[in-house]
Amino acid sequence: MARNILLHMPRTQVLRRTLPSLTTTTGLTSRPFYSTPTQHTDGVFKELTEMRVRKPWIEALREKREAEKNPSPAQVQTVKPDVTPKKMSDSYTSVVLPLAKDPWMLDTYANSHGQIRTGALLMDLDALAGVVAYRHTGEGVATVTAAVDRITIKNPIREICDLELSGEVTFATGRSSMEITLQIAKAPEEGHHVDAEDVFFTCAFTMVALDPNTKKPVNIAPLEVATPAEKSLFAKGEENYKRKKAMKSSHILTKPPDEEESALIHKMWSESLAYADSSNPKSQPSNVTAMSKTQIHSTQIMQPQMRNRHNFMIFGGFLLKTTFELAFTCAASFSHTRPRFINLDPSTFEEPVPVGSVLYVAAGVSYTEPDPTGGTRIQVMVRTHVRPVEHQNTERKSTGTFFYTFLSPDTVSVLPQTYSEFMGWVAGRRRAQNLAATLAADPHPLLSATQAEPLTE
Repeated sequence: MARNILLHMPRTQVLRRTLPSLTTTTGLTSRPFYSTPTQHTDGVFKELTEMRVRKPWIEALREKREAEKNPSPAQVQTVKPDVTPKKMSDSYTSVVLPLAKDPWMLDTYANSHGQIRTGALLMDLDALAGVVAYRHTGEGVATVTAAVDRITIKNPIREICDLELSGEVTFATGRSSMEITLQIAKAPEEGHHVDAEDVFFTCAFTMVALDPNTKKPVNIAPLEVATPAEKSLFAKGEENYKRKKAMKSSHILTKPPDEEESALIHKMWSESLAYADSSNPKSQPSNVTAMSKTQIHSTQIMQPQMRNRHNFMIFGGFLLKTTFELAFTCAASFSHTRPRFINLDPSTFEEPVPVGSVLYVAAGVSYTEPDPTGGTRIQVMVRTHVRPVEHQNTERKSTGTFFYTFLSPDTVSVLPQTYSEFMGWVAGRRRAQNLAATLAADPHPLLSATQAEPLTE
């Protein structure tokens, strides 16, 4: 059972947490409905969930330095997690952010236009994924975010309302990784389930369980599925796993441009030559921008306030928020509009980001295409690198690559000019084609699961 912790803060707000009680149907699969004792929070990720750190930074730093000064004999013990099969309901977690009821909590989530800040919600989703993972694995292991398999906007948030964030482990075969399906929806009234039109975000995270001592992957409990809704979620997780493996074979480093892609590249290359030729009457349209001119950058030192529960690495949700907000800024600067977020493609966390390191973030438009409903879809690639603050002849280490897609109401286009840019454009086009197929097929069977029959236990 999730712990109920009371936080004491200058301004306290109420957060509903789930505890076993009655039975009803909720957004992911049919779930017990829960009574709602209160928990105080400021609404941000570290107080929202049990992902908050376990000890003050100064204390953790002091212990680390003492261990470095007086190293004890190596006594590395491997952990043995409980691998007894578990149900999806064992990891199910739901929290409600009362943004409509509490203006001070809303203050921590509001953007400059008076809307709910997407980057803050991405932080909460990653934190919630960690809580769900630990409810499945137990506290003996260390879980890390390996990838964000997709974040899709099902319905834009057009009003200030209470939000329900919920999730559970939906795919685990007994190996070290697990897929966690999450959603953000308009919080339903007591005793009611989430309606399809009230689901705003759906997403899937891949989390990996590690031995905290050896840092090696460890096996975890497989899932035991019973109901049709659970079987549907598990099958989708298996399908996602196979799709990710198949995507590797279509990577631009593995699969060169085909005949159609080569023809498109040649056409853009010819146009760029014509635009650069002063004797050619064909001039570059004002709504076409060279890919190199879309690049923007951010550099910041990683402070301990954004560390994860293991103290010395940065919380993955903070990286999601940072990359999303730079991607949004890039798309807005490129299109001269306020674009709407549509989707985060499968993206990877390649390496952890240490506290005290310098994080370099670069965003650029990698692909554009007309949207079927009007306007332009803008795909932004964000890459993150890190190196020590001392910069002592240390090369930047790649830590992650993220692909965000936005919708601009205007007609704009990006023009690659170098070979590397053309290859990035082809890779972006392939991702866009996968996105179109994914949106048409609706890969997250959450909405259909909302009408499932209640669980019988």
